[in-house]
Amino acid sequence: MIETLANYTQTKESQSSLQPATVKDLLVEGNKRFTSKNPISRNYDAQIEQTSTGQFPFAAVVSCIDSRIPTEIIFDQGIGDIFNARIAGNFVNTDILGSLEFACKLAGSKLIVVMGHTSCGAVKGACDNAKLGNLTAMLDKIMPAVNNTTTAENEARDSSNLDFVNRVAEENVNLTIAKIKSDSEVLNTMYTDGDIDILGAIYDVKTGNVRFL
Repeated sequence: MIETLANYTQTKESQSSLQPATVKDLLVEGNKRFTSKNPISRNYDAQIEQTSTGQFPFAAVVSCIDSRIPTEIIFDQGIGDIFNARIAGNFVNTDILGSLEFACKLAGSKLIVVMGHTSCGAVKGACDNAKLGNLTAMLDKIMPAVNNTTTAENEARDSSNLDFVNRVAEENVNLTIAKIKSDSEVLNTMYTDGDIDILGAIYDVKTGNVRFL
């Protein structure tokens, strides 16, 4: 079932038949193909034509702008399979929440994945309390995760401590999921009713592996 669904462009019928847990399985299996260097061979010209009259993505992914994380590639998905919302630090604001509401309520996606990653530059900047133009206000969105992440006595709380940085990245994912639920009545109702799931994940920039939280 999973392999069959992964091999063709999504239609309204195939999308509507999916459950959130099945969508997660599609992404997990896709990432396994990516890391094992066995991706599906797709006809992108055909997929462009097939999606020209409509789109039926099964998932929406909120991820970092980092160039090392091309979402469709690491999940081995094709054109029309997933929505992408990318912003440094993978947080949400009103605009991204509205985009996710469109993806799920109007376009039928069954799963939201908030995906952080290891060695995140935005998280490092927040850990270092970096100040630079508009970047300052953006990094402030990540500071709650920095403040929530505990450290041992004498353990560095800045970008020199990569373990701390990665723990902050994971906490930032958790806080982002909580904000989606608290700030979007539309998405929270869909989540509560079981129409969608909202999951966190961390991408490892060294291995290509996605770990669902």
